[in-house]
Amino acid sequence: MIERYVVRSGEDLGRAIADIRKAQNLTQAALAATSGMSRDSVAQLERGRQGRSIELLLRMLRRLGATVTITVERNDGQA
Repeated sequence: MIERYVVRSGEDLGRAIADIRKAQNLTQAALAATSGMSRDSVAQLERGRQGRSIELLLRMLRRLGATVTITVERNDGQA
């Protein structure tokens, strides 16, 4: 199954990260460890509070007519 997330804001990005992390049965701490981040940083990112730079980049891409989409292939064990 393929899951798609359209990202228009930091909150959208955070929700996508949280959903994907949970679907993979990862804790914030585990994701942080594999990403070289602190657990608090992951929590802030998932809440859409990761800083102004991501919001500015998303706004710039929207103004250029781009759509940011995250696509995840989920392996749920079904054929």
